[in-house]
Amino acid sequence: MADSSPVPSPAASRGDLATSPLRELEEPFEDEGDILGSEHSGAPVDEEEQDGEELFGDNMEADYRPMPALDRYEMAEFDEEDYDLSQTDRMAAEMAMQRRDREEGVLGRRADMELIYEASDDDEAPRRKRRHAEKAAMGVMADEEMIESIENLDDTKGHSVKEWVTMLGPRTEIANRFKSFLRNYIDSKGQYVYKERIRKMCESNQASFIVEFPTLANKQQVLAFFLPDAPMEMLRIFDQVAKEIVLNIFPSYERVTDEIHVRISDLPLVEDIRTFRQFHLNQLVRTTGVVTATTGVLPQLSIVKYDCNRCGYVLGPFPQLQDKEVKPGSCPECQSSGPFMINMEQTVYRNYQKITLQESPGRIPAGRIPRSKDCIMLADLCDRCKPGDDIDITGIYSNNYDGSLNTEQGFPVFSTVILANHVVVRDCKEIVQSLTDEDIASITKLSKDHRIGERIVASIAPSIYGHEYIKRGLALTLFGGEPKNPGQKHKIRGDINVLICGDPGTAKSQFLKFVEKIAPRAIFTTGQGASAVGLTAYVRRSPTTREWVLEAGALVLADRGVCLIDEFDKMNDQDRTSIHEAMEQQSISISKAGIVTSLQARCSVIAAANPIGGRYDASMTFSENVNLSEPILSRFDVLCVVRDEADPMQDQKLAEFVVQSHRKHHPSRVDAGDFDGVSESDPSLGDVEPIPQDLLKKYLVYARENVHPKLQSMDQDKVAKLYSQLRQESLATGSLPITVRHIESMIRMAEAHARMHLRDYVQEDDVNMAIRMMLESFVETQKYSVMKTMRTTFQKYLTYKKDNSELLYFLLRQMTLDQLSYLRCLRGPSPGVIEISENDFLHKARMIDIHNVKPFYESRVFKANHFMYDPKRKVILQSVPEVTTA
Repeated sequence: MADSSPVPSPAASRGDLATSPLRELEEPFEDEGDILGSEHSGAPVDEEEQDGEELFGDNMEADYRPMPALDRYEMAEFDEEDYDLSQTDRMAAEMAMQRRDREEGVLGRRADMELIYEASDDDEAPRRKRRHAEKAAMGVMADEEMIESIENLDDTKGHSVKEWVTMLGPRTEIANRFKSFLRNYIDSKGQYVYKERIRKMCESNQASFIVEFPTLANKQQVLAFFLPDAPMEMLRIFDQVAKEIVLNIFPSYERVTDEIHVRISDLPLVEDIRTFRQFHLNQLVRTTGVVTATTGVLPQLSIVKYDCNRCGYVLGPFPQLQDKEVKPGSCPECQSSGPFMINMEQTVYRNYQKITLQESPGRIPAGRIPRSKDCIMLADLCDRCKPGDDIDITGIYSNNYDGSLNTEQGFPVFSTVILANHVVVRDCKEIVQSLTDEDIASITKLSKDHRIGERIVASIAPSIYGHEYIKRGLALTLFGGEPKNPGQKHKIRGDINVLICGDPGTAKSQFLKFVEKIAPRAIFTTGQGASAVGLTAYVRRSPTTREWVLEAGALVLADRGVCLIDEFDKMNDQDRTSIHEAMEQQSISISKAGIVTSLQARCSVIAAANPIGGRYDASMTFSENVNLSEPILSRFDVLCVVRDEADPMQDQKLAEFVVQSHRKHHPSRVDAGDFDGVSESDPSLGDVEPIPQDLLKKYLVYARENVHPKLQSMDQDKVAKLYSQLRQESLATGSLPITVRHIESMIRMAEAHARMHLRDYVQEDDVNMAIRMMLESFVETQKYSVMKTMRTTFQKYLTYKKDNSELLYFLLRQMTLDQLSYLRCLRGPSPGVIEISENDFLHKARMIDIHNVKPFYESRVFKANHFMYDPKRKVILQSVPEVTTA
């Protein structure tokens, strides 16, 4: 007692840590801190929480055990000077120290605040201070600090990835890294990508935003490495982090939605449905397919509360996981083991929907039937897709117990499902949204070309020689007209239907296959393999619920797309009549097994048929050549007749084109590149340069989605006059009946031609082209004798914007050969240059009703064959060697 020097006792030193450097130690998680504290104090946590500090009892001496790390003062931190401060000065000094500590980052954690400043009304603070000091002295806290700030997160220390990411330390580190990634990721333009996405998500009251996997892999390799192997746990962490960030920015957003979901897109590896194996179980996978069936949106338990039937106590909440059911064990109030009833009012539900995904028709191996897989949609993914949609889905390949499978296959067999995380419906709207600024700029530049219509036609099925009329009809079908529904009462379709009929070997099926590849949405079927219910819809019993369900057929699956029917003449009459309603009203009415409904079938129908007997007979009308009824023929806007006629010059050109195409695109050629089938000197294209197929697809979907032509300035008198003339010709010749549908067909084709040029209004140019297409369709179906007369009658319409370069080339070539023969007889040796008078050439051209030959002088055919035009002398020149080798 005589010694007045400050010798601190162990208890006093533990209680006074205000000046100890240990104040900068981090506070561990409270639950683990309590457990560790109870271990050192020797008393359970619950007893200590109730009784406070244990000053008396069996473990009393534990508070006074020697601790060298704590039983001393840090002299460097000890201030021995005496200060005489008033209350005001003391408060000012404390505020200054607090400000200094905040600036230095000393008080950055809640635990530090509690270690330094003790609230007078907080009974917990002294106990927590003592626990932290004891744990620091024992070295326990240092271990925890190492776990929480893991540098080598990819070192799993022998654990599996799933076990590793569920541990406290790795889980905290993953959350911190993902939070940093969302907050700090900047794109090439210097914009905060995910902050902006979160802001847009909240503006539109949505509950999810997209994170691209390649971006995550580029910035946070470890997270991208863990994600495919432990997707359930990782996505749970990601969702929690996303919710924290959203609530930091918008604190009251929890009123809109309780959950925020992170959707992972652009997973590099795309699997086929038939390739899923045991290896893929519980992994993040990506696949594509066509939706064939969907259930209704049902409520699924998310957070459950139970009522105890004995005492009425409310148990919970219990978060329900997708893979197992969580139930209470016993009631904490009355200790009974049940029974428990779900509290319907306080239980939280979420949306649940199951869809059936089937392999895309183009990805099925030859000779195999398509396989399907059930996919589960939760929360805001419900009702994102409908039957017929081609979707790209990313999700967790999971398994669940199925009793029916075990009954059939033996125990234990599990059925598998895909728990969807991200769904992309690959339709026009989605493709347009994915277009870059460069794509839109190139599309706009392309539309300003005055010959864009001819370039698009030249790009349709470029591997097929000739058939310009059929290619134009297919191009108009792909772009389509504008549907109308005034007052939601009278619906007028905007889709154009095409029938291609003709001799075998004229590439009818190849046209259909090309459309299947380039159209954004297309369903291909054949008449022999299609039944009435297969084309429309059919009713079957669900294997799970044993209820009657409706399955979509080909026309319903092709909604807002194209339905391609090959071998149309091979269909039964009963099957063919089932598509009458679908082709005009664009709906399918069903009344079977108690299901009465109407399905949408807003699609174009492109059909290919062979004539009766195999070959088309030009001496008979179209109706006599084809075994189709008049009602179904009137529903086709364009009728294309393909004749395999013997023409020596055309046959030679066709053979050269086919051989050149085979040589150019042989598989062994390294420089074959994309198969577009276009030879640079292809004479069938004239001087028009075709568009690359990828750009044509983008141009097509952009026009369909953004351009909606109007009919304000359409020449009504011209259409009315033509309709009247066609009616008279139809009655006189007894051929195809002309109906009001043909007027609508002309309007649809005019709108499609305007859309092809990205025009908002239908112009005279579009009307003239639609009239030409309608007349071509009508004239081609006549008898040969009537056809010649009708071509003369409607000559001015049929020659509108027709490329006559090929015809003029053959005319000029014949004149040069005749001139060469005459000069050889007259002079002997062949002259150096052949001269043809322009007047003679014009006279020959007028004989075949061609009056303007100026475009021919600029055409590719004219220049490719080394012709030259001299405007001063008004002669056409060609050297003799070029003529002899032509």
